[in-house]
Amino acid sequence: MSDNSKFKVDIFAVAKAAKVSITTVSRSFNHPEKVKPTTRKKIDRAVRKLGYIRNRAAQTMHGIRSGTIGLIVPTIDHAIFSELVEAFARSVEDHGFSMLVAPHGYDLEKEYAAVRKFLEHRVDGVALIGQDHSEETYHLLESSQTPAISIWSYDANSRFSCVGADNIKAGELAAQCLLDHGHHAIGLMFPPLTDNDRAAGRHAGVYAKLQSAGIDPPKNWVVESTYSLSEAKKRAARILDSQNRPTALLCGNDVLAVGAIYAAQSVGLRVPEDVSVIGIGDFKGSEDMHPALTTVRLPAKEIGHLAGQELASSVIEGGEEKRRVNCSISLKLRESCGRLARDDDTEINAPSERTRNT
Repeated sequence: MSDNSKFKVDIFAVAKAAKVSITTVSRSFNHPEKVKPTTRKKIDRAVRKLGYIRNRAAQTMHGIRSGTIGLIVPTIDHAIFSELVEAFARSVEDHGFSMLVAPHGYDLEKEYAAVRKFLEHRVDGVALIGQDHSEETYHLLESSQTPAISIWSYDANSRFSCVGADNIKAGELAAQCLLDHGHHAIGLMFPPLTDNDRAAGRHAGVYAKLQSAGIDPPKNWVVESTYSLSEAKKRAARILDSQNRPTALLCGNDVLAVGAIYAAQSVGLRVPEDVSVIGIGDFKGSEDMHPALTTVRLPAKEIGHLAGQELASSVIEGGEEKRRVNCSISLKLRESCGRLARDDDTEINAPSERTRNT
């Protein structure tokens, strides 16, 4: 065994190699925003060269931040949250934090268990998707005084700080698009609404807009599908493979809308000539498929970036002020709905608002 293998690298060795004080090395780890970028790079080079590994357990026992933030999402199985997660991760990393992620499969009991596990590992902050959480989850985070933020759904009365979009407005915008195209025979396909405030909000917005226009879709034109292309294709085909079918299908998200387009093609219908399809989300690939999907764009990257900034700042500054940020949404009019008479109606924006509450 070589002499090098017996030498355990410690913070003193890092400080010596980087030619800085031990205090500067410690501050670079625990409060990177207080250390010059050039100095952090010197320390990082020393850490990489020496193979130094920090003792997180010892640090958290002494009340020092762990440098980690936990993000709990309903699923990592498809593109719905991928852009948001990536933007959030980059944002917290810019503030010196690493991200831990856990899915709960749309099960609020599993979400509670994930929050508890994160807190047992001493994460510095926790991010949750949406506003639907068990009272036990709220109590756990509030009683532990752990900084937390809700992402994706805007709510002026959110118990945590939140960064998101107005899902009710998203549903209204999607329904108005079909009405503007002259559709009255409109079918609906949504994911399960239980414990899913995003889908429930969009659903409420769609029905409010349709009912104001005197439209009440028949029950056999309204179906529910999980977040699965194959399941959505099967469910949509049941509506479309009939002589008495709608002229348009409004879907609660882009995953279901893509499945609906596949369903239309499988039963010999043309999109949009025979049936129009619209989604909500504007996920990766929605613009590039054929026909390109008309959808309401939710700014996932912006939401993820701002949410990361908000949570990291809350951890670093220790403030208790809550911010509730409503990001703007817009209609992306593409081939799956055809075109309106006016060429300039390819993008319709819904106004946003940003409020600060304590």
